[in-house]
Amino acid sequence: MYLFFLTAPTWFSKLPILSDRIDPMVMDYVVWPLVQIGALLFVVLTLIAYLTLAERKISAWIQVRIGPNRVGPEGLLQPLADGIKLLLKEDLIPLKADKEIFVISPIIAMVAALVALAVIPWGAAWGTISNIDIGLLFILAVSSFGVLGIILGGWASNSKYSLLGALRSAAQMVSYEVAMGLALIGALMFTKTLALQDMVISQERLQIWNILFQPVGFLIYLISGVAETNRAPFDLPEAESELVAGYHTEYSGFRFSLFFIAEYANMLIVSAIAVTVFLGGWYLPGLSYLFAPGSTLFVLASIGVFGLKTLALLYLFFWLRWSLPRYRYDQLMELSWKWMIPAALANIVLTASFLVLGQELGLIVSQNNSLKFSIGGYVFLISTAFIITVPLIWIILGQINQRSRDFNLREVQPLPMNRKVNKNN
Repeated sequence: MYLFFLTAPTWFSKLPILSDRIDPMVMDYVVWPLVQIGALLFVVLTLIAYLTLAERKISAWIQVRIGPNRVGPEGLLQPLADGIKLLLKEDLIPLKADKEIFVISPIIAMVAALVALAVIPWGAAWGTISNIDIGLLFILAVSSFGVLGIILGGWASNSKYSLLGALRSAAQMVSYEVAMGLALIGALMFTKTLALQDMVISQERLQIWNILFQPVGFLIYLISGVAETNRAPFDLPEAESELVAGYHTEYSGFRFSLFFIAEYANMLIVSAIAVTVFLGGWYLPGLSYLFAPGSTLFVLASIGVFGLKTLALLYLFFWLRWSLPRYRYDQLMELSWKWMIPAALANIVLTASFLVLGQELGLIVSQNNSLKFSIGGYVFLISTAFIITVPLIWIILGQINQRSRDFNLREVQPLPMNRKVNKNN
């Protein structure tokens, strides 16, 4: 529908300072992408700074406190003050640390997070920087590479706490990356593409969000995304009560802040992918009736819709952190391998079965690498997703985990005490 979103918009190409001096090919494929990247980095880094303030404010509301309110009106300049403080703090490197790897590790984590932003469809038409055919695989691969920064930083610090945090992060990433990838396959059966912009267009063509077809996949992806970003209740790599600060215990100053920039950027990416794959991306029913498709107002409105959906999921990250207690590490691993992965596999099998059955019944037609549904097809897929798939997967998980007692503390027997207690002492 929007085939020329990679080219510069007309209003940009006709700017007097550019139109007479730059070749149109250079304009479309060099100048305009650089402008998009610069604007995206400015907006994202500013948003990350204020997400830290938003999290502190939200935690204050949940805990009935005031929160930051000293720097600027209502504390709005607090992120600026925090950034200046981190820049001015002394940059310490442990005496026996591997200095080169210690220095480069937070950079690896941050760069991997920022690179993935390039293929996210922030809006319709020119609201997207790039729409590569394997956009989803690209994001999964690049975001997985970011954990190397955490592993190397924990190892290079020459600290037992940091090393344990890095090992936990590696195991956590391996476990939940599998569940996350499997959770996305169900939605891919409907979009039939790995290009993220095309996923949004597919949902626009069907005039429905994939979450109505994939409630289980969305839930599995969301839980896996929280674990992938090392956020509570899955923040075991930096558990303060056990590991001081985990993998970044020995970091200070601006290097310390790079890890947090990477963490919040990864939260943004996880939320953006969830919005793109399951919540229709920038598509909102009725948006094309309010603005002419492809116009500047339509693109700006689509960017606003995408941003609001993403912020709603980011709020969920904050709410979970200040509402749920931290899991034990064995519970963290069991949740992935005994619950999330079996549920994702069952969801794939059931989704494929219902799609085939729908085609046999004539409710679904597959043509030109896309699906078309009748009204009965919509009713069939949504009803089977909620009425059959959800209860059936719950029964399957119950059978798999019926002997597991790790999540029921009342059934866990205390360890026997072998040593004798001297009553005289």
